[in-house]
Amino acid sequence: MSQPYYLKGSPFAVRLNSAIGWLARHGVSMLGTAELSVRGRRSGTLQRVPVNPHTYEGKQYLVSARGHSQWVRNMRAAGGGELQVGRKVRAFTATELPDSEKLAVLRTYLECWGWEVDQYFQGVTAKSGDAEIIAAAPDHPVFLIRTES
Repeated sequence: MSQPYYLKGSPFAVRLNSAIGWLARHGVSMLGTAELSVRGRRSGTLQRVPVNPHTYEGKQYLVSARGHSQWVRNMRAAGGGELQVGRKVRAFTATELPDSEKLAVLRTYLECWGWEVDQYFQGVTAKSGDAEIIAAAPDHPVFLIRTES
């Protein structure tokens, strides 16, 4: 059995993500970014990472461009988390989409965020054919998130 796709960030990318997360936590959202907090599946402590929440047909999604990352594994175990921009913190529950339901979300995500994430999709872009995006779907977890009221 092969390992799930995951592209680890370079030391520069890790530092940049830390800075973007810090900015979101302090109220500066870079083009819609937010800081995701999700409970660690082993440590139980909140793990933080910047994300690009994506809205499609009135619903909000989190897409893991880098693949089956730690935040994805934690989200699967926790079933939800929090998104923060400044003082605004939104708790949510998350449901992972099956690969068969990802096509439209991934295409529109790539249309919106492709300039930032195309490198993680191994040549797949918003202009790729349906078959190419569907083939890439297993490598990119997608979660439908619902904010708690």
